[in-house]
Amino acid sequence: MLAALFNGRVLTDAGVVDGKAVLIRNGKIAGLVDTAQIPSEAERRDLDGGLLVPGYIDTQVNGGGGVLFNDSPTVEAIAAIGAAHRRYGTTGFLPTLISDDLSVVDQALRATEQAIAQGAPGVLGIHIEGPFLSPKRKGIHDADKFRVIDDEALALLSSLKIGKTLVTLAPERTTPEMIQRLASAGVRVAAGHTNALYKTMRQALDHGLTGVTHLFNAMSPLTSREPGVVGAVLENQTAWAGLIVDGRHVEPVTLRIALRTRPLNRFMLVTDAMPTVGMTDKSFDLQGRHIRVVDGVCVDDHGTLAGSDLDMASAVRNATRMLDLSLEEAVMMASAAPAAFLGLDGQRGKIAPGLAADLCLLDDELNVTATWIDGVSC
Repeated sequence: MLAALFNGRVLTDAGVVDGKAVLIRNGKIAGLVDTAQIPSEAERRDLDGGLLVPGYIDTQVNGGGGVLFNDSPTVEAIAAIGAAHRRYGTTGFLPTLISDDLSVVDQALRATEQAIAQGAPGVLGIHIEGPFLSPKRKGIHDADKFRVIDDEALALLSSLKIGKTLVTLAPERTTPEMIQRLASAGVRVAAGHTNALYKTMRQALDHGLTGVTHLFNAMSPLTSREPGVVGAVLENQTAWAGLIVDGRHVEPVTLRIALRTRPLNRFMLVTDAMPTVGMTDKSFDLQGRHIRVVDGVCVDDHGTLAGSDLDMASAVRNATRMLDLSLEEAVMMASAAPAAFLGLDGQRGKIAPGLAADLCLLDDELNVTATWIDGVSC
């Protein structure tokens, strides 16, 4: 079946264009044509002047819709989390498991395989954030779960049969050789919850580390005599850096300075979302600790940050308002950049012929009014 989305403004590599229809066939974008050239057999969808942009891709989604992935590493939980975030324009995501026992990691990996095999909308793989982290930068993670990567863990982390695997680790808690072995096995490796020195981070980057999970948060800072993880990333021009843009995790001024140091397309928006996204109940339990949303951020009883209550639509709005980015730049950081980070830049992340028809429709306030995943309206 051929479908045509028309009467909207379409964000392309050339900018926002008017008078074009997006043709969709078999889950992919078949072309962009003038409205007058829509084939007669196409099923038409009037976009009522809305802005059509690439669907957002979120590489760090701990939960949503009242579901925490750690509590329920199942296909059903992954589907529920995806549904909660889809209303905010997220058409591709990595369900994210924070530090836990390897038996739980195994369950999460197997559930992700099943979810992808069964066609759960939007699931691109899995993000395993820990338990290979630094106790000095543990944040909300349970340090009792922490361990080093051995051959058993390596085999497990590289065992996903379908989809992408992202592992967040502390470089100082492993070796450059182990990072290289993970990368050679097809695992995307990022640094996070790390107190690594600049030298250690540079070695990790030279051995297959791809970047950092959430820049500035839970990592050694840039200081006058020790550049730390932050300094190593800001100096590097090719590593990827995830940004949590909620105005609370990182001061916007700090983010604006960071954006001036390196190519913009090497930054990507992430939510670090927790179960409260999409819910009116803004509290939940995390591994025995009570978490609640205070002033827009998730914290425990001691005020420790515990992920976010952020969705991708809000992240894109915040990027335009807090970081002085254009709409095109903010959407790129939510779509094309994470697609490229995952090695999917030839498949997703843009509105162009041949790519997956993962799309979202925005109103003038950048609220999401409709989404499509592989050409199917969700």
